[in-house]
Amino acid sequence: MQVAFKKLDVRPLIAKGIEPFATIRDRVDSLKKDEGLTVIAPFLPSPLIEKLGSEGFHSRVEHQVGNGWTVHSWRAD
Repeated sequence: MQVAFKKLDVRPLIAKGIEPFATIRDRVDSLKKDEGLTVIAPFLPSPLIEKLGSEGFHSRVEHQVGNGWTVHSWRAD
């Protein structure tokens, strides 16, 4: 199955002091079966990865040199 990823950069929200989890949750809840979410954050969002993992998602993490972290999450088949 090919997964199409939607991108969400939460760095601007965090820079404004806004907790991004509600926005991420909305995006995750709106994903279709063949879609995943790519979250770009200034730090490794370990709690998010653990939460999504408990809901049946797989994640792949990439460290962006000088630019934070990118986390790709998708539903397990």
